[in-house]
Amino acid sequence: MVSRELIDTAEVPDGAPLRLFRRGGDFMIVMERNELMNSRMSGSEEALSTLTAERLRGRAGQRWLIGGYGMGFTLRKALDELGDDAGVVVAELVPKIIDWARGPMAALAGGCLDDGRVRVVIDDVGRVIGGGQGRYDAILLDVDNGPDGIVRAGNDGLYSDAGLRAAKAALTPGGVLAVWSAAPDAAFVRRLKAAGFVVEEQAVRARASGKGPRHVIWLAQKRG
Repeated sequence: MVSRELIDTAEVPDGAPLRLFRRGGDFMIVMERNELMNSRMSGSEEALSTLTAERLRGRAGQRWLIGGYGMGFTLRKALDELGDDAGVVVAELVPKIIDWARGPMAALAGGCLDDGRVRVVIDDVGRVIGGGQGRYDAILLDVDNGPDGIVRAGNDGLYSDAGLRAAKAALTPGGVLAVWSAAPDAAFVRRLKAAGFVVEEQAVRARASGKGPRHVIWLAQKRG
């Protein structure tokens, strides 16, 4: 059995530190005893982009906001789906997450952060959303554990009534708010509908092979 090697630790504002581990060729990001991300499980993060792109097919010059970077699976798939005229803003609160992507996990990132369509903003994605009135065709949120967060209390605001109203205001007509979650959340679905979104819920597997635990993606479309 290959032992797990601690690579680095990152401080999180108002939250417990994140630790990056490597075991053989696999990486894990861990908070306390919770494994938040694993490089072997990319399927649901990739589906976040694929399912969003399906609902915006045919739009030229799309502008997407992704929060946060994680291990880059959502961003890489977004770049595969989008045209050369697209633009993607990645909002990441923890600077070391980007440092890790350019350092020990550079092979996993596959150069996605250097794509000319990408702009990285080190900031809370909630603040970026608040400053983006009518700017984005898609907002993709893979922040914390979903609406029932465990990393930092400040993330809860993204999924509140006020947070959903801000996201809706930042979308273009017909734009999509796509939200990843580790588990279903009926109360969150009710909030999405109360905010005026047309909501779909998709269950997706954690692994790209179609195996692993089930995660949830909500696709909330702003009426045109």
